[in-house]
Amino acid sequence: MTETTETSPVDPRTPCQRWNRRRDSYRPAGELIDVNRYGVELITEAEAKAFVARHHYSGTYPAARLRVGLYRSRPFHAPELVGAAVYSVPMSQAVIPKWTGLEPAERIELGRLVLLDDVEGNGETWFLSRAMGLVRSELPEVRAVLSCSDPVKRTSPEGRVIIPGHVGTIYQAMNARHVGRTGRATLYTTPAGLVISKRALSKVAGDEVGADYAARQLAEAGAPARLPGETGQAWIARIKASGWLGRFRHPGNLVYLWALGDRRERRQAAQGFPAPLPYPKARDVVETMNRRAA
Repeated sequence: MTETTETSPVDPRTPCQRWNRRRDSYRPAGELIDVNRYGVELITEAEAKAFVARHHYSGTYPAARLRVGLYRSRPFHAPELVGAAVYSVPMSQAVIPKWTGLEPAERIELGRLVLLDDVEGNGETWFLSRAMGLVRSELPEVRAVLSCSDPVKRTSPEGRVIIPGHVGTIYQAMNARHVGRTGRATLYTTPAGLVISKRALSKVAGDEVGADYAARQLAEAGAPARLPGETGQAWIARIKASGWLGRFRHPGNLVYLWALGDRRERRQAAQGFPAPLPYPKARDVVETMNRRAA
């Protein structure tokens, strides 16, 4: 189990964010999930990837180590996949010793979490507490889980909110330890608000392993088409010069940690964690971070 054996209730005044086809909405504050209608189990790579790509605001899928699904049952219908938690390998292995003091195999990242917009209000905490149990049983070598929340709001050129910015309210409700934020970084975004990582661009420019997947991401997002015979380096340079990619300086994501195991194991794992910081609150932190990003 995690640091909390059962989920703490979300502040009843806080609406719960949901997603459907990468558009967000909110469930009413104080709404409770009917646990008799839901189940949690492992899902395949193909199921998780399709669900996350279709519904998560990022439109991207990480390098997964474990995939967990939330299913909802209805009379006379097959169970329906309505949520996914993807535990992944971080893009940079440097974050592992920095935040946990553990070896790479002993730590995992909650890379994606998405629930559909008709799942009741406290569905994330109920789902995540059980997903953490599966991490413990399926990957017994893992001693800690890290997750980050992006507090910076981003909008499309038409003014539509693509990423509303959030401070990890669900993680706070699950007693995660807040330990700081990641470093500042330059992000590239498409006109629709999709983040294209600098690493993806460099893979295409350098024709590295993974370049084909990154190139498909760019093409599917509507990037200027690659010309016949054009090198990856020339294509990326032309995309950047075209103004199709927006660029902004991100002030860093908020970092949360959970230790896994029984009380003794959690205490041992947490010895390498940074000291806990006060939980950031949405209004203050989001506004501050947005000012830093401007």
